[in-house]
Amino acid sequence: MAFSSVLIKFASEIEQSIIVEFVNYIMETEFFLGLNLYAWITIVTVLGMFTTLLFTKLRVDTVFLAAIGIFLVTGVLDTKEALSGFSSSSVVVIGVLFVVVAGLTHTGVLQWIVRHLLGEPNSYGKAVVRLMLPVAGLSSFLSNTTVVAMFVGIVKMWSKKLGISPSKLLIPLSYASGMGGVCTLIGTPPNLIISGLYADKTGTAMNVLATTIPGLFCLGVGVLSVIAMRRLLPDRKAPESAFEATTEYTVELLVPSDNKYIGETLGDAGLFHVKGGSLIEIYHFDDVPLPVTEDEYIMGGDHLVYAGQIDEILELKNSHGLVSADHHVFSMSEVDRNRQLRTAYVNFGSSLIGTTIGGSTFEKENNLTLVAVARRGERIKETPRQVVLQAGDTLLLECPPRLNVNTNRLTSQLHFFESDQVVDISSKTLISAVVMITMVVLSALNVMPLLHCAFIAAAAMLLLRCCNMEQAMKAINWEILMVFAGSVVIGLAIQKTGIAERLALGILDVCGTNPIVVMTAICLVGTFITEFVSNTAAGAIFFPIMYEAAEKLGYEPYPFLIALMVSVSSSFATPIGSPTHMLVYGPGGYRFSDFMRIGLLMNLIILAANIFIVNVVYPLTPLN
Repeated sequence: MAFSSVLIKFASEIEQSIIVEFVNYIMETEFFLGLNLYAWITIVTVLGMFTTLLFTKLRVDTVFLAAIGIFLVTGVLDTKEALSGFSSSSVVVIGVLFVVVAGLTHTGVLQWIVRHLLGEPNSYGKAVVRLMLPVAGLSSFLSNTTVVAMFVGIVKMWSKKLGISPSKLLIPLSYASGMGGVCTLIGTPPNLIISGLYADKTGTAMNVLATTIPGLFCLGVGVLSVIAMRRLLPDRKAPESAFEATTEYTVELLVPSDNKYIGETLGDAGLFHVKGGSLIEIYHFDDVPLPVTEDEYIMGGDHLVYAGQIDEILELKNSHGLVSADHHVFSMSEVDRNRQLRTAYVNFGSSLIGTTIGGSTFEKENNLTLVAVARRGERIKETPRQVVLQAGDTLLLECPPRLNVNTNRLTSQLHFFESDQVVDISSKTLISAVVMITMVVLSALNVMPLLHCAFIAAAAMLLLRCCNMEQAMKAINWEILMVFAGSVVIGLAIQKTGIAERLALGILDVCGTNPIVVMTAICLVGTFITEFVSNTAAGAIFFPIMYEAAEKLGYEPYPFLIALMVSVSSSFATPIGSPTHMLVYGPGGYRFSDFMRIGLLMNLIILAANIFIVNVVYPLTPLN
């Protein structure tokens, strides 16, 4: 019996071996366009990712994690390769830099720079220069999103002081953050990803200032282009101007059940003709709007909808005992008198898009009450809680005094610009700035690798109490780190399956063997792709393609990759091309087409500047 069991086991192992060999043969056999089944699985997965990111509201990190899972399960990558992104030095650097940025933010470095650099220019051209250069400088070392979020509120107040529409300055603000980020390897994620992949491929690390001269040249061209094309920038009314205009807003208030005016008419109670506005609708128990007359009797639970000047209408809460309309209240004692008004903008990808606040549990879940809604600076002629929301809508919300606007539940839906925390400028401001500068200098002079410098800087921020451990941990964006890790894995899959080589050969067939033409063609496609997907993902996908193309032509890939870094961060034509565009979309009162009017030309101008300066600074060198 024992001998027969051994034979059966041996036979089954032979069968399994044959099956494995057969499957490998099928998967590795080239059967269409010179690509095997592993390559086609990779292509379908990447295209599926693009489609999912464009047309669904799924979290970006979830999509990338699913792609990694597909590569692992189908055998495109083995376990070590599928997890390689999480151990990539470039991904670790990004995570550590979040802590460094937390130190700069919590010690007021950004606030000090904003306060001292903008000034009072006397022309639009000077205003653009005074705005874009400091923003670009900060974005060279800090998160673009952090810098833009810090500047948006300042620019809105600054533009009013200068007599310039905010929409004329907020697009340049976003553009400057993107172009400034290109100027150093740590300024934008694609630079770190591409430089990290280059180091893994060649064993040679890029200098942290490798992109500085090309980046500064493109920034200068960009600033001049914005000034020259200022007529293409829209002159939109700022959303917050709707709060100030007499007839630009609707406000919904509720009558508590113990209100002293119940049983009186609207006219007798002084709720029909009010200072700063007028009553346009009234809802009784059944939520059916009635014709508004002075003789209508007031009942407990009535919803009164006013149009007019926001601050004066809200005085009715004090003078007549009304409350913001969320749910029925029976007594004024139920209402928190310390609640405050905050402005927020609906994010792209928010689950609130296409819904009404009144038809959801959003207010209850977050302890918020919607007071009013505006769209592109104009009043929406509907009851606020019945407005179907769109991306970029401005919401006026009544919030608790200590609302945490940084929770994942809120940040995925809305963006708040007002900060409850006023940072004091102190000695720690100088300390954190010195720590940041020292990190960059040590890395630039090749005293030690960037990863080591970042760890030392992060430790210094904590030890010197520029930020505490809780602030440091909250500053780390785990979703972004997952996207970065996934980008590394996707780039590996594209290279391993031969897709990069096949695409490189295809580009050479179309463009010939002129290296500048090939460089331009790949950068052009990269610029287009990054308008719709993460620039980090675009960098990881195009790295192996550009690298292979350079080698096939017989040239050192270094200059090609520098050009690629600039191109995948040059997304100017759509508001979804960059998170910073999304941040200014609502506050600027923009439409989707506003970005395309100036952005398409900016894409072409920066592409030409990029190709020119890279070939001047880094002349093409034949491979040995």
